[in-house]
Order: sequence, then structure tokens, then C-alpha cells
Amino acid sequence: MIRLVLADDHAIVRSGLRQIAQAEGIAVVGEAGDCGELLDVLRKTEADVVLMDISMPGKNGLEGLKQVRERWPRIAVLMLSMYPEDQYAVRSVKAGAAGYLHKNSPPETVVAAIRTVARGKKYITPELAEQLASHLSQGDERPPHELLSDREYQTMVMIASGRTLTQIAEEISLSPKTVSVYRARLLEKMKLKNNAELTHYALKHRLVE
Repeated sequence: MIRLVLADDHAIVRSGLRQIAQAEGIAVVGEAGDCGELLDVLRKTEADVVLMDISMPGKNGLEGLKQVRERWPRIAVLMLSMYPEDQYAVRSVKAGAAGYLHKNSPPETVVAAIRTVARGKKYITPELAEQLASHLSQGDERPPHELLSDREYQTMVMIASGRTLTQIAEEISLSPKTVSVYRARLLEKMKLKNNAELTHYALKHRLVE
């Protein structure tokens, strides 16, 4: 039987995922609301798969993914996100994810993905395959946003989506001052002057909807 751990900061989402998994004979052996809780659960529980939201308070899912892969390399991590594949999927796979699922995926897709990664295989959707192919074809000519750290990239996407620094700070459990530092760094790296230029860039490269 597949042993699954759910990591999402919304209890109602975890409840829905638990029902989907258990209905198909998948054992949910643990749940976590943030990355710290997830690491605690994995220290105490034998798991085969972690289904983790990419957007969680404190350390985001990508940071949590890297920690899980470092400490428990045999556990397959399946990333779950509200963002389309062209925003976070390639970053997730490069960081060690076994697959990437959109939160709008139907229950049968979620179950199929869990079973696939539990067998030691990658779960690659056609959309993700296209993004990976595009990423490889670019070679060294990567666009500026791919040079950002995961936290800088997350900050960029949230600013481009219309959130203020205060709103971003509350959502990812950091201080506004820290978020401001990330903003300054990403603007410098991308050679952009302000939020308007950043938003234009993000829209042009389809990083926000």
C-alpha cells in the first residue's frame, strides 16, 4: 500500500485530498500545514510519497522540496500548485520533484500521479514536457527570470499579480523589510527599474495570468 503525506496550509484542501486518496486505497499517514510540520511528520512516519503545495507560509514548497530530497531521497515528492506549468513546473523538477500537478486536476489524475511517482517514475504532463523541452533548447540563453532564486521568483510573480509588499509578507510569513530586499535583488538581477516594468515583463513571458 502507498503511504502518502499531505502538505498544504489549507485544512479543507488536505481533507479533500485525503478523501480522494483513501477512496483509492492509498494510506494517508500524515498531514502538515507548513514545511516545518512536514519535516517533523517525516521524522516520525514512514512515507513513500509527499504531495506538497508549492505555496505555504514560511519556507515555500520549493525550499521544503529541497530539504525533503536531501534528508529522505527515496521519498517521491509530487508538487501541487494553483500556478500553471509555465510558472513553477521546471523549477520544481530541477529541484528534485517527481512531478507537478495543478490544483484543478481531476481526482483520477491526482491518483494516477501518486501511483506513478510511488513506482519511482516521473509524472510528466504534456504541458510540463513542453516546458522542459523549451528550457533545454534555450541552453545558456536563459531569460533573466530563470536566474532568480526561488524566493525572488516567488516575490516577482506575486508583485506582478498585483500584491503589495505587505500582502506578500503576510502570505509567505516574512517581514515587509525582507520582502523589500527580495524585490530590490530581483529588480537588480533583471535590470528592471520598478514594479511596472516587472509586471510588463511577467505578462510578456506569461509568468502571470
